[in-house]
Amino acid sequence: MAKVWIDDQEIELGDNERLNGIEAARRVGVEVPHYCWHPGLSVVASCRMCLVECGTKNSETGEVSMLPKLVPACQTPAKDGTVMVTNSEKVAHARAFVEEALLIDHPIDCPICDKAGECNLQDYHFEHGQQERRADIKPFTSRRRSMGETVTLFVDRCVMCSRCVRFCREVTGTNELMVVQRGAHEEIDVFPGFPLENKLSGNVVDLCPVGALGDSDFLYSQRVWFMKTHNGVCTGCSTGCSIQIDENQDKVYRIRPRTNPHVNQWWMCDDGRYNWRYIHDDARLIGPSVSDPAVSGNGASSNGDGSGLGLMEWSTVIARVDDDVRTAGKMAVVLSPHLTVEEAYLLCTYARDVDPDALIAVGPAPVVGEDETFSQGFTIRAEKCPNRRGVEEVAAVFGKRLTLDELLPKITRDGIQTVWVTGGYPQADWMDEATANQLAAAQMLVVQDIADSPLWQVATHKMPSATFAEKEGSYVNFSNRLQSVPWAIRPPAGARTEGSVYWQLLGRSGLYQSKIVLKEVASEIAFFRAAGEDVGEHGVDLTIDMLAGA
Repeated sequence: MAKVWIDDQEIELGDNERLNGIEAARRVGVEVPHYCWHPGLSVVASCRMCLVECGTKNSETGEVSMLPKLVPACQTPAKDGTVMVTNSEKVAHARAFVEEALLIDHPIDCPICDKAGECNLQDYHFEHGQQERRADIKPFTSRRRSMGETVTLFVDRCVMCSRCVRFCREVTGTNELMVVQRGAHEEIDVFPGFPLENKLSGNVVDLCPVGALGDSDFLYSQRVWFMKTHNGVCTGCSTGCSIQIDENQDKVYRIRPRTNPHVNQWWMCDDGRYNWRYIHDDARLIGPSVSDPAVSGNGASSNGDGSGLGLMEWSTVIARVDDDVRTAGKMAVVLSPHLTVEEAYLLCTYARDVDPDALIAVGPAPVVGEDETFSQGFTIRAEKCPNRRGVEEVAAVFGKRLTLDELLPKITRDGIQTVWVTGGYPQADWMDEATANQLAAAQMLVVQDIADSPLWQVATHKMPSATFAEKEGSYVNFSNRLQSVPWAIRPPAGARTEGSVYWQLLGRSGLYQSKIVLKEVASEIAFFRAAGEDVGEHGVDLTIDMLAGA
């Protein structure tokens, strides 16, 4: 087992561990500043910010022999006997000189730069830079040009770390970016006629350590210090990328990838990054309503002439729905793959409480195109829903799991009186008119959804629901990894999270808490056994636990 010393602190490396100086220093809580190095990209050692003193310790005599010159920690392997010093005066001077060189020609436009507040150049200057600026301050702003639909380049802010160039070469394999000119005139640019339009292009903004690459969608929309960041799961496909949701006063401003070595590593696709605007769509459904089908027919609402009950308060609606469902008789439930595990479990529990023989079906899981796999195994899945696996496992425990197509003929044949359908699909065409009319053949059609659809139009009981950013809970991705996340923003007034509705229908006291429900799920359903413990930031692999239990 290799022994390494970082600032007089000893660490041991496993037999197959391969770490560089930056990674080894993190083991002892030391952060070595760097610009060009990234764990997901090749090493170029061009920025020289990570220079450290390095040497070797003789295992027999204990004598330490240091190299005369500083070495880049990113390019220096930590092996048995390696000694590194990251906090000496010599190292501090080197870092200060690097910072000074970068700032000589850097535009002084921090007040208008989107990166201000989370910029490595700012942070490193205050921590490692010179106490005084020795060059003249030139108050100029950076040249700006578009790199594609999603990314804007501020040319003079660039520190030439080349992360973006390496990403397009090594991860996406599209090679749109290159370095033009030489020496002090070097710039990042796109190949003529090949704009930055690959499906992962937004990642270069995350990779940029300064404000050179800006997100065109987020540009000048919000200061980072005003926003709060919440962990989340992308619901755009069954990969279930770990994400960070940045919001201010219940409005989402951007979504970024969150590092998860088991799911998406450091990346996410542009579809997941940018296709969240429906959260704040003016057409979002708000305000629950109930129609009296005996008087007005399916889908009618109050118009002032007594033809229906119309809009109601949530407390009244839930009580009314519960009474109507329990009175109606036979029941069927359609579980959306956009529900969380906890929501699916509670709805199934409620359905079986109302009707012990209730039919449980899983809603359609949209599939678009084929899986697209990039370097390092990152894959955009063709299945465009986050939790089909989790919902199916929940449904299977409550009896035979049906598909929507299998359920439709049973509605009239088996005399189903109540059909409860959950939506939450960002795809506007997830339900066609013909299928909606078949579901409406039941006496009661309860629909929870976020946007208008043919199904919503024919529903007798309408309950606006929440999007992924507005609810807490757990999702199981294509590889059976369960991730639990908190809510980031509150739903718009007039909408409620599905979990809170089911919690109240079941008569449970207090506020809905997904953690309590997940523990119940883990104790009742063997597939979710591992979720009974702390799920953690990176989630848990349910398959491993199932195999261990077997």
